[in-house]
Amino acid sequence: MRVITLAGSPRFPSRSTALLNACQQRLERRGVEVTPWNLHNFEPEDLLYARFDSPALQALKVDLAAADGVIVATPVYKASFSGGLKTLLDLLPERALEHKVVLPLATGGTVAHMLAVDYALKPVLNALKAQEVLHGVFADDSQITHYDRTPELQPGLLQRLDASLETFWQALSRRHLPLAAAV
Repeated sequence: MRVITLAGSPRFPSRSTALLNACQQRLERRGVEVTPWNLHNFEPEDLLYARFDSPALQALKVDLAAADGVIVATPVYKASFSGGLKTLLDLLPERALEHKVVLPLATGGTVAHMLAVDYALKPVLNALKAQEVLHGVFADDSQITHYDRTPELQPGLLQRLDASLETFWQALSRRHLPLAAAV
Protein backbone atom coordinates (compact mmCIF):
# COMPACT_ATOMS: atom_id res chain seq x y z
CA MET A 1 0.00 0.00 0.00
CA ARG A 2 1.07 3.53 -0.74
CA VAL A 3 0.05 6.71 1.03
CA ILE A 4 0.86 10.34 0.29
CA THR A 5 1.01 12.82 3.15
CA LEU A 6 0.42 16.42 2.18
CA ALA A 7 1.32 19.20 4.59
CA GLY A 8 -0.60 22.37 3.83
CA SER A 9 1.20 24.66 6.23
CA PRO A 10 3.31 27.50 4.84
CA ARG A 11 5.58 26.97 7.85
CA PHE A 12 8.06 24.11 8.10
CA PRO A 13 8.34 22.51 10.54
CA SER A 14 4.81 22.98 11.78
CA ARG A 15 2.19 21.36 13.97
CA SER A 16 0.61 19.97 10.81
CA THR A 17 3.84 18.27 9.78
CA ALA A 18 4.22 16.93 13.33
CA LEU A 19 0.83 15.22 12.94
CA LEU A 20 1.83 13.85 9.55
CA ASN A 21 5.16 12.57 10.86
CA ALA A 22 3.34 10.70 13.63
CA CYS A 23 1.01 9.19 11.01
CA GLN A 24 3.93 8.25 8.78
CA GLN A 25 5.74 6.43 11.60
CA ARG A 26 2.62 4.48 12.56
CA LEU A 27 1.79 3.51 8.97
CA GLU A 28 5.35 2.50 8.13
CA ARG A 29 5.29 0.11 11.10
CA ARG A 30 2.40 -1.60 9.26
CA GLY A 31 4.43 -1.87 6.08
CA VAL A 32 2.80 1.06 4.27
CA GLU A 33 5.00 3.04 1.90
CA VAL A 34 4.56 6.72 2.80
CA THR A 35 5.67 9.58 0.56
CA PRO A 36 5.65 12.98 2.26
CA TRP A 37 4.83 16.17 0.35
CA ASN A 38 4.52 19.72 1.62
CA LEU A 39 4.06 23.19 0.21
CA HIS A 40 7.82 23.74 0.28
CA ASN A 41 8.21 21.18 -2.53
CA PHE A 42 6.70 23.79 -4.86
CA GLU A 43 8.10 27.05 -6.15
CA PRO A 44 5.86 29.84 -4.81
CA GLU A 45 5.59 31.33 -8.31
CA ASP A 46 4.31 28.00 -9.67
CA LEU A 47 1.48 28.05 -7.16
CA LEU A 48 0.69 31.76 -7.41
CA TYR A 49 0.70 31.82 -11.21
CA ALA A 50 -1.12 28.48 -11.58
CA ARG A 51 1.64 26.79 -13.54
CA PHE A 52 0.01 23.48 -14.37
CA ASP A 53 3.24 22.35 -16.05
CA SER A 54 5.33 22.80 -12.89
CA PRO A 55 7.78 19.88 -12.49
CA ALA A 56 6.85 19.51 -8.82
CA LEU A 57 3.14 19.42 -9.64
CA GLN A 58 3.77 16.80 -12.32
CA ALA A 59 5.71 14.69 -9.81
CA LEU A 60 2.92 15.00 -7.22
CA LYS A 61 0.37 13.89 -9.81
CA VAL A 62 2.46 10.79 -10.57
CA ASP A 63 2.74 9.99 -6.86
CA LEU A 64 -0.99 10.53 -6.37
CA ALA A 65 -1.83 8.23 -9.26
CA ALA A 66 0.16 5.43 -7.59
CA ALA A 67 -1.22 6.06 -4.09
CA ASP A 68 -4.03 4.23 -2.35
CA GLY A 69 -4.60 6.92 0.23
CA VAL A 70 -3.82 10.51 1.13
CA ILE A 71 -3.48 12.20 4.51
CA VAL A 72 -3.85 15.97 4.28
CA ALA A 73 -2.89 18.19 7.21
CA THR A 74 -3.45 21.92 7.42
CA PRO A 75 -3.45 24.73 9.90
CA VAL A 76 -6.73 26.61 10.22
CA TYR A 77 -6.50 30.34 9.55
CA LYS A 78 -9.53 32.62 9.66
CA ALA A 79 -11.92 29.64 9.96
CA SER A 80 -10.59 27.83 6.89
CA PHE A 81 -7.66 25.72 5.75
CA SER A 82 -4.47 27.34 4.46
CA GLY A 83 -4.56 29.36 1.26
CA GLY A 84 -1.38 27.66 0.06
CA LEU A 85 -3.04 24.27 0.31
CA LYS A 86 -6.15 25.58 -1.49
CA THR A 87 -3.95 26.91 -4.30
CA LEU A 88 -2.22 23.55 -4.65
CA LEU A 89 -5.47 21.58 -4.60
CA ASP A 90 -6.87 23.92 -7.26
CA LEU A 91 -4.01 22.93 -9.57
CA LEU A 92 -4.80 19.22 -9.36
CA PRO A 93 -6.95 17.58 -12.03
CA GLU A 94 -10.64 17.15 -11.24
CA ARG A 95 -10.27 13.42 -10.51
CA ALA A 96 -6.93 13.58 -8.71
CA LEU A 97 -8.27 11.78 -5.64
CA GLU A 98 -10.46 9.28 -7.47
CA HIS A 99 -10.21 5.81 -5.89
CA LYS A 100 -8.36 7.28 -2.89
CA VAL A 101 -9.13 7.12 0.79
CA VAL A 102 -8.45 10.53 2.35
CA LEU A 103 -7.87 11.39 5.99
CA PRO A 104 -7.99 15.14 6.75
CA LEU A 105 -6.11 16.55 9.75
CA ALA A 106 -6.14 20.12 11.02
CA THR A 107 -4.51 22.22 13.70
CA GLY A 108 -5.68 25.53 15.07
CA GLY A 109 -5.35 27.96 17.91
CA THR A 110 -8.76 27.16 19.37
CA VAL A 111 -11.38 24.42 19.24
CA ALA A 112 -13.68 27.04 17.70
CA HIS A 113 -11.97 26.13 14.40
CA MET A 114 -12.76 22.43 14.73
CA LEU A 115 -15.52 22.45 12.10
CA ALA A 116 -13.28 24.02 9.44
CA VAL A 117 -12.38 20.53 8.25
CA ASP A 118 -16.03 19.65 7.63
CA TYR A 119 -17.13 22.97 6.16
CA ALA A 120 -14.04 24.05 4.21
CA LEU A 121 -11.61 21.20 3.48
CA LYS A 122 -13.88 18.19 2.95
CA PRO A 123 -15.92 19.81 0.15
CA VAL A 124 -12.71 20.47 -1.81
CA LEU A 125 -11.50 16.89 -1.26
CA ASN A 126 -14.88 15.62 -2.43
CA ALA A 127 -14.69 17.88 -5.51
CA LEU A 128 -11.45 16.07 -6.39
CA LYS A 129 -13.54 12.87 -6.42
CA ALA A 130 -12.03 11.19 -3.35
CA GLN A 131 -13.55 7.72 -2.99
CA GLU A 132 -13.90 8.13 0.76
CA VAL A 133 -13.14 11.13 2.97
CA LEU A 134 -12.89 9.94 6.55
CA HIS A 135 -13.77 11.77 9.73
CA GLY A 136 -10.75 13.94 10.44
CA VAL A 137 -8.75 14.84 13.50
CA PHE A 138 -8.49 18.38 14.84
CA ALA A 139 -5.75 19.36 17.29
CA ASP A 140 -5.61 22.66 19.06
CA ASP A 141 -2.18 24.19 19.33
CA SER A 142 -1.75 23.25 22.98
CA GLN A 143 -1.91 19.55 22.08
CA ILE A 144 1.29 19.67 19.99
CA THR A 145 4.38 21.09 21.67
CA HIS A 146 7.98 21.44 20.53
CA TYR A 147 6.93 20.90 16.91
CA ASP A 148 10.05 22.75 15.77
CA ARG A 149 12.36 20.29 17.56
CA THR A 150 11.11 16.95 18.84
CA PRO A 151 7.32 17.12 18.63
CA GLU A 152 5.25 15.96 21.56
CA LEU A 153 1.60 15.11 21.04
CA GLN A 154 -0.72 15.02 24.05
CA PRO A 155 -2.00 11.52 24.97
CA GLY A 156 -5.63 12.35 24.14
CA LEU A 157 -4.61 13.58 20.70
CA LEU A 158 -2.53 10.45 20.11
CA GLN A 159 -5.52 8.27 21.00
CA ARG A 160 -7.74 10.10 18.52
CA LEU A 161 -5.02 9.98 15.88
CA ASP A 162 -4.50 6.24 16.41
CA ALA A 163 -8.25 5.60 16.15
CA SER A 164 -8.44 7.58 12.89
CA LEU A 165 -5.41 5.78 11.50
CA GLU A 166 -7.03 2.44 12.33
CA THR A 167 -10.11 3.51 10.35
CA PHE A 168 -7.83 4.72 7.54
CA TRP A 169 -5.96 1.41 7.57
CA GLN A 170 -9.20 -0.56 7.41
CA ALA A 171 -10.48 1.55 4.51
CA LEU A 172 -7.20 1.04 2.64
CA SER A 173 -7.33 -2.70 3.35
CA ARG A 174 -10.87 -2.94 1.93
CA ARG A 175 -9.53 -1.57 -1.34
CA HIS A 176 -7.09 -4.48 -1.52
CA LEU A 177 -9.55 -7.30 -0.86
CA PRO A 178 -9.69 -9.80 -3.70
CA LEU A 179 -12.84 -9.22 -5.73
CA ALA A 180 -14.29 -12.63 -4.79
CA ALA A 181 -13.87 -11.91 -1.08
CA ALA A 182 -15.58 -8.53 -1.43
CA VAL A 183 -18.74 -10.02 -2.96
